[in-house]
Amino acid sequence: MARGRLLVDLGPFRESQAFRRLWGGYLVTTLGSQLTVVAIPYQVFRLTHSSLDVGLIGLAQILPVLVGSLFGGSVADAVDRRSLLLVTQLCLAVCSLGLALNSTGGHAALWPLYALSALGAGLASIDSPTRSAVLANLVGRPLFASANALWQLLYQVAQVAGPAIAGLLLAQVSIASVYWIDTATFAVSLLAVASLPRLRPPGGGTRFGLKSIAEGLAYLKGKQVLQGTFVVDLNAMVLGMPRALFPALALVRFHGTATTLGLLYAAPGVGALLGALLTGWVVAVRKQGRAVLIAVVIWGTAIAAFGIVPWLAAALVLLAVAGAADVVSAVFRGTILQLEAPEALRGRLSSVHTAVVTGGPRLGDFEAGAVAALSTPQISIVSGGLGCVVGVGLVALLMPRFARYDTGDERAHGPTTPGVQG
Repeated sequence: MARGRLLVDLGPFRESQAFRRLWGGYLVTTLGSQLTVVAIPYQVFRLTHSSLDVGLIGLAQILPVLVGSLFGGSVADAVDRRSLLLVTQLCLAVCSLGLALNSTGGHAALWPLYALSALGAGLASIDSPTRSAVLANLVGRPLFASANALWQLLYQVAQVAGPAIAGLLLAQVSIASVYWIDTATFAVSLLAVASLPRLRPPGGGTRFGLKSIAEGLAYLKGKQVLQGTFVVDLNAMVLGMPRALFPALALVRFHGTATTLGLLYAAPGVGALLGALLTGWVVAVRKQGRAVLIAVVIWGTAIAAFGIVPWLAAALVLLAVAGAADVVSAVFRGTILQLEAPEALRGRLSSVHTAVVTGGPRLGDFEAGAVAALSTPQISIVSGGLGCVVGVGLVALLMPRFARYDTGDERAHGPTTPGVQG
């Protein structure tokens, strides 16, 4: 296979300076955020010694994620999207600052960990659909798949380096120091967003409110292709996401330390990073619905096997395989959404995507923690992975238009979106 068809396509970097700036700024901030993703459950487990309490972090974030996603998409279709990104990034920095202050002095209270992580999740759920809508304006339609692949590459670099660095930092310095570092990284993303051109929605935008949200949700009626992208990801994340069990696995099952915990969090990112680097082939795939289903089957199978193996090295490899499958699924799901969503509704439909992508893993955290509390972590992980595979079969059976989705059918697509080269 030719190099250009294997490695990730850098076309969006060459074509859009604005895309380059946004990508670079978010890379730094996402690295910082991944430090906090590891630090919060680690700190909760150290304070409570309970996997269920770790799982409750995800449960506390569900309502803010849903509210933030739905209202965020409506706002993104109503106001200048650059200004909205500036506000959300600044507020997220304040949340990280609150975590740092709570932990400074060595006597952290438990409730701020839940409250601030929930608030941060809600703010991130406003930021994400806004950024997704912005990406489609910064590059032309032929580069949608490549832009999604590069954005997935950003997250995977952060999810590899961030948890690994977090594990090292938590073993060597205070938890408060980790939160302070996260806070500082937001300066970079704020500068990157401020450098973007003004990004008003088409036609001046729609009026923000419940009617706007309802309009976006109503558009999904009968749109099985769009519905499928949401359902299949919920299936994978709710049943097959064992993240809440990582602290118990690292410290008890594998008899490790905070460094071991960092490795578990980083392993899916390692696989996803390799998968994202080798996404040059995705632009040639037309049957993207089928590709998503295959990727999720691989994810569920790898997670189920992860729950069985007793060796840390094998467990890390299986998590990496799952991560590689997940990034392929994410690239195709994001591309289908951007191809099928009208520009005027892109913020609101992206908000539904955000609610699923961010809410699913948090429901998965609670599901994994609850099942583990009633049985064992191993049973929780294996049953979830196998349940995910069964769910894929049901999606293929009940949503055939999604399973057969073919990007070569131009009649199914919305109008081309022009790129912004500034």
